[in-house]
Amino acid sequence: MGLQDIKDKTAAAEAAAGRAPGSVTVIAVSKVQPDARVHAVLSEGHRTFGENRVQEAAGKWPGFREEFDGIDLHLIGPLQSNKARQSFELFQCIHSLDRPKLAKTFARLAQETGGCPDLFVQVNTGEEPQKAGILPADADAFIKDCLGMDLPVRGLMCIPPADEEASLHFALLAKIAERNGLKGLSMGMSGDFEAAIALGATHIRVGSAIFGARETG
Repeated sequence: MGLQDIKDKTAAAEAAAGRAPGSVTVIAVSKVQPDARVHAVLSEGHRTFGENRVQEAAGKWPGFREEFDGIDLHLIGPLQSNKARQSFELFQCIHSLDRPKLAKTFARLAQETGGCPDLFVQVNTGEEPQKAGILPADADAFIKDCLGMDLPVRGLMCIPPADEEASLHFALLAKIAERNGLKGLSMGMSGDFEAAIALGATHIRVGSAIFGARETG
């Protein structure tokens, strides 16, 4: 595929769902991608990217920021509390607020630094023990606690189980967001982003469909 294909499909999915053009933000997931591929997508004019690890982002993005203005960097992977301060310096948005300890760390850092990236609460919609995220039954109370700490919670994020119908999880996430007055929904990846848009996604996380298969090793 490629960036333009994804933008075209996103626009078509917005139209099919009766949503305003441009209401969905495409996050180009650049984790483990060679710098040349990332540079090519930047050169096409795209500015919103997602990384999974603070350390990888710290090595990659300062250089790109010297060359390109307006980069909007999102952390979409799990975050250790001891990397929270560094994440504040690197990212404009963090999609993996997934536990009370991290919320308290963010609140303290926001007080110290006078600012905080936009935040999405990660909900473990599939209740998978190996996966990070707040359980659906605990989401309302956790969101209330985060807002009570003056954290800029913009929405919710989920990663549906690989072997289940993703739309059921997108619908659940949308329902939790709606009853908590949150507008942002970070959901949908390369294989299911059109279904996510139909159910209200505001941010889709697309990697391989833009960059090609990840290179490892």
